[in-house]
Amino acid sequence: MNYRHAFHAGNFADVFKHAMLARILVYLTRKDAPLRFIDTHAGVGRYDLTGKEAQRAGEWRYGVARLKDAKPPPAIAALLEPYLKAVGPLDAQGRSKTYPGSPAIAQELLRVQDRIALCELHPEDRAALVVHMGHDARLSIVELDAYVALNAWLPPKERRGLVLIDPPYEEANEPKRVAEALARALGKWPTGTYALWRPIKDRRDDARFLNAIAAIGAPDILQMELDVGHIAPTAHSLDPLTRTGLLVVNPPHVLIDEARALLPWLATLLAREGHGASTCSWLTPPK
Repeated sequence: MNYRHAFHAGNFADVFKHAMLARILVYLTRKDAPLRFIDTHAGVGRYDLTGKEAQRAGEWRYGVARLKDAKPPPAIAALLEPYLKAVGPLDAQGRSKTYPGSPAIAQELLRVQDRIALCELHPEDRAALVVHMGHDARLSIVELDAYVALNAWLPPKERRGLVLIDPPYEEANEPKRVAEALARALGKWPTGTYALWRPIKDRRDDARFLNAIAAIGAPDILQMELDVGHIAPTAHSLDPLTRTGLLVVNPPHVLIDEARALLPWLATLLAREGHGASTCSWLTPPK
């Protein structure tokens, strides 16, 4: 699957992934001790929603733009508040000038004592990432293979934090590399929190990936999915993404209850053709 993010910034998958990312970061910052956020596939940090890629696909219109006029109940609004703070105010069309990627969300929500380690292999994207993130003493940005960088960074000296593994899945062997990287990472830092994003295009392929993750033998893996139902083909994508998932290893203890409240509401809001669904359960049970 080719998932060039400039075309998809702010879509339903981003809303889902980044809302849950924000919830994890909020929980981790409740303790005074510093933490480290590691993003293995950082991208460019921020995406221009007025640019030709975003305008061509227009996926943000069915993602973050739907939050502009939404009136969630108070409990849902409270769960979304950190994510929406990072997104910033939306204009009359339901967009901000840019949409924050995971690095920019972490930059907004983390504190002065925290550290942010970003990896981006593509030279042009890394250069854009440096520009978009600006001067920030908390930042370390490297141009390396994601899994080489992750292995070098673990365990972080803070001994607390979150690793986001969020590849574009451009290579056929990417799911295998993700599973192998997670196994190595847990061997070096078993108490870390890890979030793995994945597009779900073929249920049999996804089942094999989930089996590979479960076979690592780690407890406490939370499985979340969001399905927005049928999406008609567009000029950009003849087979658009409609279902996406997030696996969280060692999740905050409150995350399952927050996800079970938030995801059904997002599934209704972001559904195409009127039908959306979500799931939240343990891939491997807690200890």
